[in-house]
Amino acid sequence: MHVMRHASFSDRQRVRYLACDLFEKGLPNAEIARRLGVARQSVCRWHKAWLESGEAGLRVGIPGRRPRLSDEHWRQIQDALGQGPAAHGYDTEFWTLERIADLIEKKTGVKYHHCYVWELLAKLGWTYQKPEKVAKQRDEEAIARWKRESWPAIKKGHRKMAPS
Repeated sequence: MHVMRHASFSDRQRVRYLACDLFEKGLPNAEIARRLGVARQSVCRWHKAWLESGEAGLRVGIPGRRPRLSDEHWRQIQDALGQGPAAHGYDTEFWTLERIADLIEKKTGVKYHHCYVWELLAKLGWTYQKPEKVAKQRDEEAIARWKRESWPAIKKGHRKMAPS
């Protein structure tokens, strides 16, 4: 006997297709319900759908709300993200959730709260990236010169000061 509570999508679909086979054999709904371990009312509903639409009437619907953005919309958004923020009029090269929400609305007309945008991006496999902080006035040449000339002398002096 099957118990359908908390069954996966594929398990629920499999049980409906088993019911379809039993409908074709002409078994009573009560017997089908007993064999499959489901409520008789469910079998009655499935039988009606099967009579009206055949096996297609027994397809389990995808739970939840339909996505507001199509796959094509998401491809456009990902392409736009790949172009970088400057290509879309932002003054720095950092994507923020607010900017991405704004981009989505501009590209598709669909408005999302910036806090939810992170969940959407995570489903697409995007990860959080934190930029390294580098001072604007940083002089790489001066740093290299200091490491080459000053640091060895400081390092040597440190060893002499250590107790024997």
